[in-house]
Amino acid sequence: MTRTLPLNTHLIDVGPLVYGCMALGGDWGGGPVTEADIAQAHEAVEAALDIGVKLFDHADIYRRGKAEAVFGELLRRDPGLRTRVRLQSKCGIRFADDTNVGRYDLSADHIERSVDGILQRLAVEHIDILLLHRPDALMEPAEVARAFGRLKAAGKVGHLGVSNMHVGQMRWLQAALSEPLVVNQLELSLAKLDAIDAGTTFNDPQASARPGGSAWAGTLEYAQQRGVQLQAWGSLAQGRFNDPAASAAAQVVHEIAEAHNTTANAVLLAWLLRHPAGIQPVIGSGNAERIRACADAPRIQLTRDEWYRLYVTARGQALP
Repeated sequence: MTRTLPLNTHLIDVGPLVYGCMALGGDWGGGPVTEADIAQAHEAVEAALDIGVKLFDHADIYRRGKAEAVFGELLRRDPGLRTRVRLQSKCGIRFADDTNVGRYDLSADHIERSVDGILQRLAVEHIDILLLHRPDALMEPAEVARAFGRLKAAGKVGHLGVSNMHVGQMRWLQAALSEPLVVNQLELSLAKLDAIDAGTTFNDPQASARPGGSAWAGTLEYAQQRGVQLQAWGSLAQGRFNDPAASAAAQVVHEIAEAHNTTANAVLLAWLLRHPAGIQPVIGSGNAERIRACADAPRIQLTRDEWYRLYVTARGQALP
């Protein structure tokens, strides 16, 4: 069954997979981008393009700005690359410094300054989507709306989305906006099942025994109802299912991969793609070989039985 991507109503043909650029740019220190970093980024980006990725996901904090900077260098060296990619980035997380603790900041001033930095590092004049990276306890939705309005009017940002927000936060923010939120990026994989468990364990003691899920109650349904594109970061589960001997769930992943003549990585992503929300998995690996191992994911049509076998085995407990 082919899923319609909600994001295609705003951006033509973004493709079913997203490449997450957090692994690009070298270390998390303050040193400059090196030629080795550029070469590694080039290999990863080309691998992503080879498997059909069109949307590249950034954040201003990734490698303390170096992930965007190294991508910007690729765009400078190959101007034609810009026509082949869609760009989204995130802002709102501020690291601790000499005088301040680590904090979240969705004030208008910080959002607008962050976007200027993103554009400078990426060497572009416009990004397709800006995501608010984490919920700021001091967020004023009307202030966010004004900042986005100015950025859009200036041609710097096309669309606004969020990351790691639950349904109540999305509704609250959307009420202040004149345009729809187009994305919610959250952690979701066979190793992070909270958002799905919120629905399947409702009205059962398992819900209180699995408290992580209750916080996400209604989030997937709201996204489907309002046409918000769900994106799943951590979709490859940090390699937890690479070794079939590591767990019962890893063994099932590899059995299903063998049945479909594909890789374990492709099965992990196909499990997300099978969901009716049209979830876009975000591939976060910086390794070109692992990226290419995801290529088959869009073509794999998991059956209901396969989907539930993966889900139930991964959660380690029978459904209610």
